[in-house]
Amino acid sequence: MVTHQVDEVPRPGPLVALGLQHVLAMYAGAVAVPLILGNAMRLSTEDIAYLINADLLVSGAATILQCVGVWRFGARLPLMQGCTFAAVTPMVLIGTQGGGLPAIYGAVIVGGLVLVLFAPVFGRLVRFFPPLVTGTVILIIGLSLLPVAVDWAAGGTDAADHGAPKHLALALGVLLFVLVLQRFGRGFVGRVAVLVGLVVGTLVAIPLGYQGFSEVGTGPLFAVSTPFHFGLPVFELTAIVSIAVVMLVTMAETTGDVLAIGEIVRQPVDGRRVADTLRADGLSTALGGVFNTFPYTAFAQNVGLVRLTRVHSRYVVAAGGAILALLGLVPALGRVVAAIPAPVLGGAGVAMFGAVAASGVQTLSQVSFTGNGNLAVVAASLGVGLAPVFVPTLYEQFPTWFQIIAQSGISVGCLAAVGLNLLFNGPTTRNGGVHNGLHSADEPR
Repeated sequence: MVTHQVDEVPRPGPLVALGLQHVLAMYAGAVAVPLILGNAMRLSTEDIAYLINADLLVSGAATILQCVGVWRFGARLPLMQGCTFAAVTPMVLIGTQGGGLPAIYGAVIVGGLVLVLFAPVFGRLVRFFPPLVTGTVILIIGLSLLPVAVDWAAGGTDAADHGAPKHLALALGVLLFVLVLQRFGRGFVGRVAVLVGLVVGTLVAIPLGYQGFSEVGTGPLFAVSTPFHFGLPVFELTAIVSIAVVMLVTMAETTGDVLAIGEIVRQPVDGRRVADTLRADGLSTALGGVFNTFPYTAFAQNVGLVRLTRVHSRYVVAAGGAILALLGLVPALGRVVAAIPAPVLGGAGVAMFGAVAASGVQTLSQVSFTGNGNLAVVAASLGVGLAPVFVPTLYEQFPTWFQIIAQSGISVGCLAAVGLNLLFNGPTTRNGGVHNGLHSADEPR
């Protein structure tokens, strides 16, 4: 019996090397969510490091579950898992408006369980998320995150010299370095341009007087993320609703990625496989809420890496998951990442989040805007979704529960795009149902 390439297990040496390549390709995006949330909530370096290591540990476990599979959980395809950017804005709102991390984790646990229960149903709802909707939502995600990167580039919100020329010069230098690597770096170097930019930018920042590395050597070298480290979860209805809306975006992202990887490795992806993939996402998300991390989805840049390398083995990506889990057991590594100067993060962030927005444009490029109302759908959804980004005080006069939901441009933009698409195009659009291209909001290509 001939073994399909997806089920082949390479020798130990190539298995580890190829798995490490997947880790390097997604690492910068993998740690971005805890960094954004930790800085927005003004957590200590120690707490941010804890979030990063918890994220890496669960990302690794989620990847192994998705690739290897257990019962009806997992696609059994080469899919790398990481925290979704789609949840960043609502989680920041939940965390900074009195709920704190316990309220975030309560909503994440419920959101994950809802995803597990809705997985079979979503296979029949995919027609409501054609490229018109998914492209618009991804564009909103990228544009709504760009102000975060610009603030980092200026030195960070709390910096006494916010906007100082040296901050902006360092951020610009990192951005240009990343772009040069992406333009002229061949193969592997080009794919890890963001990670290399972070490393080089940090090394340049140290002699320039940037501090923050004094705590790197403190604390344990090895540790395990324990359940409910930041307190028992709090279940607030508004927070749960906000994260539940994000789960719809996550389901659309993951569905597109599993369809894409199925085409690349020549494995059929039917409704059952889509449901198994989403169940694994949901279980990983629920476990994330228990182990101090966030919602999970497939990372599209790793799908692209599978296409580029033509290495189709799911066990290679599972090996990458094992490496991620091991990194999550080394808090010292998390403290190093948490100490990266804000302007360095800002330069890399502009590249990352701009690429997210660009991937939304790429998805929309496959949509027809002639003789239909699709342009109105995109325009109105962008307006509604980005309104609270442009005017952060827009909903200050509304109740807190409304602010948590409406202040998230991603959630509101998603609902608007789905509703307007139904209004103009009906449940089945001329533009194609499920989008089979690579379209994740969680990582630049």
